[in-house]
Order: sequence, then C-alpha cells, then structure tokens
Amino acid sequence: MGSRWQMEKKHDPYYKKAKKEDYRSRASYKIKQLDKKFKLIKEGDTVVDLGAAPGGWSQVALEKVGEEGLVIGVDLNRIKPFPEENFHGIRGDFTTTEVQEKVMNLIGGKAKVIISDASPSLCGIKNIDQLRSIDLTNTVIGIADNILEPKGNLVMKVFQGPEYKDMLTRLKKKYRQVKTTKPPSSRKKSSEMYVVGLDFKPKKIKKVKIKDYCMLQ
Repeated sequence: MGSRWQMEKKHDPYYKKAKKEDYRSRASYKIKQLDKKFKLIKEGDTVVDLGAAPGGWSQVALEKVGEEGLVIGVDLNRIKPFPEENFHGIRGDFTTTEVQEKVMNLIGGKAKVIISDASPSLCGIKNIDQLRSIDLTNTVIGIADNILEPKGNLVMKVFQGPEYKDMLTRLKKKYRQVKTTKPPSSRKKSSEMYVVGLDFKPKKIKKVKIKDYCMLQ
C-alpha cells in the first residue's frame, strides 16, 4: 500500500510541479486555483490558515498578501518557518480555546480570510469518519464566526456526508455567497470538496435602548 502510494505520488503532475516550482506541497495548487476562481486573498490581507502544515497554503497566501499582509499558520505539527517576517506559525490544536486565543492575539482580533485544508484523523469506519469530519468543519465555521471581519472570506475542505446539506444551509445565512467546488488539483478519487464563503455577514447584536433597559429593571 505504501509503495503504491509512493509510486502514484512520483507520477502525480502536481507533485512534480510543486517540486519544480519550490512549493512545499502539491496542495499549494488547490488554493492557487481556488483563489484564481473566487478572488479570496488580496494584498495586505490578514489570513489565518487552519491545519497549515507543511505550509503549502500559507506559502501561497504569503505571495498574495505581500509585505503589508499577515499570515498565521496553525497545526498540530511543526510548520517550518518561512523567510518572510509576516508569517507566524503556531503549533497546537486549533479546536482548543487556548490556541484560538493565541491566534486572536497575533492578528489583533480579526482576519480578512480564513483558509483550511485540514482533515480529521480518519479510522476507516465511514460513520465515525463522517462525524469527525463534520465536527472539524463546525469548528472552522465557529472560529470564522469569532474572528472573521465583515465581508471576509472563508474556504475550507469538507467531506460529503449526512450533515453536508445542513452545513451549507447554515453557511448561506452567514455569507452572501456560498460556493462548492473541487479544484483540478484535487485528486479525482478523493471525496473531498471545498466550500467557499464570500462576504461574511456577522450576526448583528441588538442594541438595547436606555429607556427599554430601564423598563426591564
């Protein structure tokens, strides 16, 4: 199984291209293709990359944001530093409050774009893997709710399952546009899809007028 996977990788055109063009991962071409299609990242943006190792998506994000932008990469595994000073890597579990607070401190509270190519640990049992996938997806959505700027963008990997349609329905209430896609560089046999949320609409907090507050006392 391992030797077969190694052979497939060596013959993979995107793996070869990544080696030739000095990208850390063939996955770099996924975010390049997604960005080209949906114009996700702009110069000067603050980008948070959840599940970033080995850094393929962060590498592309750094190219897009330029010197005035900021990229934060988070992963359980160590992310080899980039030469750019506007990249910060956090080693930790982004599903925890502690790591989320570290991200918020580094970005000063809000991000313009959240990108995530993260996958859950899969055990091979379909029902369990689908539950783990939707849990991770919900975590990414929750982080976006907390730290994404108004009109910000989100792109994340998802695996289709029983909760997939409900998840899209919820996202459509949060973003003015929600798109699903599979970039050309995504392996055809993979069940992964990518969900893109454009133009985030933060939930408005209803202000209580002074006279209304007094009436509640």
